[in-house]
Amino acid sequence: MAAPDPTSPRHPVPPQRSAELPPTAWAVLGLLSFPGERTGYELKKWADASLRHFYWSPAISQIYAELRRLEALGYATSRRSGPEEPRAKRSYAITADGRAALVGWAAGVRDAGPPVLKHPLLLRVWLGHLAAPGHLRALVTEHIAHTRGELKEIHDALARADGQEAWTHPQIALRWSRRRLEAEIELAEAMLADLAELAEPAARTDGDHAGTTGSASPAQPPGQPPGDSPTHG
Repeated sequence: MAAPDPTSPRHPVPPQRSAELPPTAWAVLGLLSFPGERTGYELKKWADASLRHFYWSPAISQIYAELRRLEALGYATSRRSGPEEPRAKRSYAITADGRAALVGWAAGVRDAGPPVLKHPLLLRVWLGHLAAPGHLRALVTEHIAHTRGELKEIHDALARADGQEAWTHPQIALRWSRRRLEAEIELAEAMLADLAELAEPAARTDGDHAGTTGSASPAQPPGQPPGDSPTHG
């Protein structure tokens, strides 16, 4: 019986046209397009250090699922480490067909689509009428500190990539990420000032109305007629 081919897919999936691949598959194939072979774990570490700053870092299970898909399409190949390795591992590399497909996708004329923003902190600030002002300010302050930490990671990544020709375009993406985080810090600091300013007149109003009776009508969101809901629908 012939020995199994170590480059063949271990878990074949139904073939599909490259145009139907999800963006995550292209991202994983893109990681493989740089020099060298990499394990799924190494791809995850690299995605955490680069992709997540401007796109998204897929879970390790998603990375392995996409690697199996790419192998089935003939876009990637893999090999297991030899007995000399203390722990067996499987390394992946892009194939000529995979590189050709990736070139076609990267040079596509279709609109890449609008950026998608999901900002959990802003969602909480939007619901600030249900939270204590001090708690919101603490959340924003924590967000600024966390963002400064991410900014340091980008500076470190840029330093590691400096002078390496293969990382020229990733450096452009990382520099964009650096500017975005710098802007994020500036925006968060402005929001912190807005929250502090909001708390001052509220404190004065509470003092002015101390001892009064009766209740005022709840404030309407800007641009909303009385009785209308604050959102469409």
